[in-house]
Amino acid sequence: MPSALPISVVIVAKNEAHNLPRCLASVYGWTAETVVVLNDTTDASGQISRDHGAAVHHTPWLGYRDTKNHALSLASNNWILSLDADEEVSPALHSALSDFFSRPDLSEISGAKFPRKVWFIDRWITHGDWYPDLSLRLFRRDRARWGGDAHVHEKIEITGPVATLRGDLHHYSFPTLSSHVAKINPFADLFLKQQLERGKKFSAPSAIFRPWWRFFRAYILRRGFLDGFPGFYIAIATAFSAFVRYSRLYEAAQKKNPPANLPHV
Repeated sequence: MPSALPISVVIVAKNEAHNLPRCLASVYGWTAETVVVLNDTTDASGQISRDHGAAVHHTPWLGYRDTKNHALSLASNNWILSLDADEEVSPALHSALSDFFSRPDLSEISGAKFPRKVWFIDRWITHGDWYPDLSLRLFRRDRARWGGDAHVHEKIEITGPVATLRGDLHHYSFPTLSSHVAKINPFADLFLKQQLERGKKFSAPSAIFRPWWRFFRAYILRRGFLDGFPGFYIAIATAFSAFVRYSRLYEAAQKKNPPANLPHV
């Protein structure tokens, strides 16, 4: 049996018992360590993780960026593979990672990115805004940290060269169409908080034209039409999500209480 790759898989999760078995099974046996960091979890995520050989830690939620950085501090290896519970390392990506650690110039590389592919309704989405979605998820801990906004859109800030690997990271983010719709408001809340903290104000041109641009880019320029009806839905939903987010800035600036009901004379 080949030796395990010198990788610590790090997963931050909350009540992901339905997703963790698939995610953990995809890295079991060929990575040196798996660390699962749970926050406010009430389901069987902890036991499932231990059954798959993972070290389990509990921590309060600190925001996306800070919770993920805390999770990094719990890993033993310098090379980190950061996964979400609803993701899965495909066999092709496993093979690409094995080849990556055989590179003669490995010491000069700080990280690696690879495509992330979403299963949505009845197919893998391979065009539009959702693919290839190159994600930097493998990195040296001594050369990278999670940065960006504390509330949303956290990203890896890395020093040094980044390789690009073939092989998809599978993403099962939306088991139903309803689950996708349900994400619009929470992300709009985070967007509003972020924009207000930066002193941004409502812009009518942004609210009107950005949604149209997002649809055109996803469906035409990035060939979302090749993904059939799901591709059309994704382009429409992306445009609507942008419209909601920018409209929230208008609401925040203009919202007033309704006038009091006056007694009829």
